[in-house]
Amino acid sequence: MKRQLINPPATGALYERLHFSQATRVGDMIWVSGQVGVDPTTMTPADGMDAQARLAFDGVRTVLEVAGAGLRDIVELTTYHTDLRGDMPVFSRVKDEYLTDRYPSWTAVGVSQLALPELLVEIRAVAVAGSGDRTGIVTSRT
Repeated sequence: MKRQLINPPATGALYERLHFSQATRVGDMIWVSGQVGVDPTTMTPADGMDAQARLAFDGVRTVLEVAGAGLRDIVELTTYHTDLRGDMPVFSRVKDEYLTDRYPSWTAVGVSQLALPELLVEIRAVAVAGSGDRTGIVTSRT
């Protein structure tokens, strides 16, 4: 299998300047780099958790679409928060608007800082292209 670098057209400068891809696809697996709440037109962080979370999830969605997948194909979500306890209710509400069912595995991590001092959250994801339509929901109780 070959490795495919995924970089939507608007992110070309990031690839050249910072030397990383927005995602990497090998077969049906897609690893999405951390997406943050930066307004793509002004390149400045949005104000507040709600706005930053929406922009970050929009970034994840865009990268996955370019890679040939969608939000329903996410199998693992990792989020990094500068105020894990304080911002979690707002973040969770936004997350549930974007990931409405077939919830992925999720790890939320509190961190002291992100790439820019104004950033509140960063979202990275792992997806399996095409799995969102085929995967059943299995629950187990012991």
